[in-house]
Amino acid sequence: MTMLTPRTPAKLAPPGRSRRERKAAELESRTRLVGERLAGISAGPGVRALQSVDASPGGLTRAEAALRLERHGANVVAHERAPRWYVQLAKAFWNPFIAVLVLLAAVMYWQDPADPGVVILSVMVGISGLLRFWQEFRSGRAADALKRLVTTTCAVRRRAGSGSVPTTVEVPMDQVVPGDVVKLAAGDLVPADLRLLTAKDLMIGQAALSGESLPVAKADTRAQDLGRQATTDPVEADNLALMGTSVTSGTATGVVVATGADTWFGSMAGSLVGERPQTNFDTGVRRVSLLLIRFMLVMVPVVFMINGLTKGDWDEAFLFGIAVAVGLTPEMLPMVVSANLARGAVAMSRRKVVVKRLGAIQNLGAMDVLCTDKTGTLTEDRIVLDRYLDVHGEEDGEVLEYGYLNAHFQTGLRNLMDQAVIDRVGEAEEVVVDTRFSMVDEIPFDFARRRMSVVLARNPLVDGPGPGSGAGSGSGSGSGEHVMITKGAVEEVLDLCTHMTDRGETVELTERLRWHVTRIAEDNNRRGLRVLAVATRTVDTPRETYSVADEDGLTLVGFLAFLDPPKADAARALEGLADKGITVKVVTGDNELVAARVCADVGLDVGTVALGPETDALDDAELRALAARTTVFAKVNPVQKARIVRALQAGGHTVGFLGDGINDAAALRDADVGISVDTAVDIAKESADIILLEKDLTVLEQGVLQGRTTFGNTIKYIKMTASSNFGNVFSVLVASAFIPFQPMLAIMLLVQNLVYDIAQLATPWDRMDEEYLREPRNWDARGIGRFMVTIGPISSIFDIAMFLIMWHVFAANSEASQSLFQSGWFVEGLLSQTLIVHMIRTRKIPFVQSRASWPVMVMTVLAVLTGLWLPFSPLASSLGFTALPAGYFPWLIGVLLAYCTLTQFVKTWYVRRFGTWL
Repeated sequence: MTMLTPRTPAKLAPPGRSRRERKAAELESRTRLVGERLAGISAGPGVRALQSVDASPGGLTRAEAALRLERHGANVVAHERAPRWYVQLAKAFWNPFIAVLVLLAAVMYWQDPADPGVVILSVMVGISGLLRFWQEFRSGRAADALKRLVTTTCAVRRRAGSGSVPTTVEVPMDQVVPGDVVKLAAGDLVPADLRLLTAKDLMIGQAALSGESLPVAKADTRAQDLGRQATTDPVEADNLALMGTSVTSGTATGVVVATGADTWFGSMAGSLVGERPQTNFDTGVRRVSLLLIRFMLVMVPVVFMINGLTKGDWDEAFLFGIAVAVGLTPEMLPMVVSANLARGAVAMSRRKVVVKRLGAIQNLGAMDVLCTDKTGTLTEDRIVLDRYLDVHGEEDGEVLEYGYLNAHFQTGLRNLMDQAVIDRVGEAEEVVVDTRFSMVDEIPFDFARRRMSVVLARNPLVDGPGPGSGAGSGSGSGSGEHVMITKGAVEEVLDLCTHMTDRGETVELTERLRWHVTRIAEDNNRRGLRVLAVATRTVDTPRETYSVADEDGLTLVGFLAFLDPPKADAARALEGLADKGITVKVVTGDNELVAARVCADVGLDVGTVALGPETDALDDAELRALAARTTVFAKVNPVQKARIVRALQAGGHTVGFLGDGINDAAALRDADVGISVDTAVDIAKESADIILLEKDLTVLEQGVLQGRTTFGNTIKYIKMTASSNFGNVFSVLVASAFIPFQPMLAIMLLVQNLVYDIAQLATPWDRMDEEYLREPRNWDARGIGRFMVTIGPISSIFDIAMFLIMWHVFAANSEASQSLFQSGWFVEGLLSQTLIVHMIRTRKIPFVQSRASWPVMVMTVLAVLTGLWLPFSPLASSLGFTALPAGYFPWLIGVLLAYCTLTQFVKTWYVRRFGTWL
């Protein structure tokens, strides 16, 4: 007996590589090993497959099934589960800035347990972490609610004992074991990997595994048959039915050769759990965080040393250094980022989009390459009759009529193409046809002949032209003649034809004409159409029953051509994405002809189509070059899809992937933003970051704009706060060196920071300029550093101006009057910080060419009023403030106007010099 041996990742992924590379290698190794094993089973007879799992056609006994279930485990694949709520809560607080704030709060508490700064920092940390936790926890629950259980049982042959007669029982799909004999019928999910033993008219929908839009035919097999064709790809094997696929028509029995993690599906799922790869958002936040923290670690010791050396009070210098550290730290960054992302998630939910991971919103805005399957995204995910052609490739209504009669009168299960023909004609014609014709007999479809025929009699009360009375039929009203109408694969039908209909005349089908009509069919195939031939025969000696032998001497009438049509709005949606700077690449498991046709129809520049097997021969650098210049990839398997995504990322792109099948799961996980739909298989939804409730690129375009708005508002806060803090520290350094007292008390710095940060809570509700939203936006730590050192010192110029005003004009130049000096700088510093928000939020002229949203305006006014009120408030004495004289305020207005004017001039120069602002 051949047993299924579990494989450990250690055997599959050699050490010494990054976690992501090891995961990719593990996925490739698992799928290859499982694929080779299944291909070997496909190549042998069914008897050998039964022997390999120690089974018989009668199925397992109940006792043996129970033993195997215990030995092999439940028939489930590895899938990602949301962590427990307390783990999610802990992760929400895992952030470098939060760590710094916690450290600062601990030091302040150690210095003075009653310090109000401890409470302020604790509130900032708590709100930031809880906001992020709640949004992700709620989104996770919403995503779980989308999972729909299609079926839970399957039909299995089981025996009570070794000598008992097998009976068919329904068992839960997770209790299917190797050796079980499963019975399949239309509508069933395939519960495990099966080697087919018998099959009749079996069509399997494999879109979830292969991306093929049409169901594929499986072989009518017997136990000793080897299948019609050898293949190394188990998805293409015509005598295997794989877990995750479904039966669209026909019946079959098959022996289970693999369950759970050992299935083809399971080999992919096993490598998709655990820690996810770092995305563009993760990398960007980390780089910016480290930049700001490094800056803080340099500046704080400098301030501490200068204060200690010039004032001689090292305890006070230490406390002031801590306050400067808080002032330098964009402590609200985690909270503002979380609020931005949460607001984006709420806005996207109104557009029927569920955001599972908040960071994906920014990644969506940064995305400059979108990889997508075609089925259901660019196409309607349904089969329609596109054209009905005569033998010269011209549309001919008689071909449609014959095709309709064949589809309408057949009694077997109609396939998608039969239904497409019927849908094309409509309900009214159905009543007329039932009046004009009667069913005599049919020769059902089978996969050896790849065709089916109906034999009709014209009702004697009906007269006039129509199918059956034209060329090739010779039937008239009441003639007693029967008309056979055959529809099927072009090659098989042509082999039976001796004549053809040529513009109403029946002519002999010579070799030259045979070549001509074959070329017509091939031309349509090359256009990505699925072509069937339609032929007729008049039976001069009617009888009640007909057989396959009667399908001879046919007259070819023409062809029916089918396709999965492009969505009406697909071209417009793609144009919209292109306008937003996003390149769309189609990565599909379907064949290259169909893929090229659909892509051309929706306006994509197809160029040369790259095939999946071709990418296997390329190293990473060669694939990176191929991915950059290629628009359409066809016949791509799951491993190749994920590798294409990684190649695009290695080329510096932020990559999104839209998919809904099992074969998309690895690519969804590796992409910077994985996008799926609510009708997708569970593993695809688990691997995705964003779930669309409608598979619509227009919805995705709106999500991109929301992502860019979210990122823009986040970067606003970072640049505003970082540059402002830099300027404040620069001012503190100057003041500490030349002023014999603290330029501002530590508690004042904390209050100023708190008021400013509360005002910035409105940032997520701000709008972005239309020009900003036209291009993908990405994190740029270097650009943030450049912005800080360029814009930050501007505030220092006017801080120093206010120092001089307070020192010389208002005589606040001694320790006795330091409270007046500190109050004056506090108000100027807070108002300049708050007002400069409107200068920095846009590259245009504020209030004239670009106005902030009303929440930002309201918070600005409140912050300004709070700053003006505090020195006169009941809190003034406890915070160290003193009332400011009336003569201070004209000076204040002049300083603020000069500050805004200079900032606008510097902004204009900065945009011209560096070509960017936010």
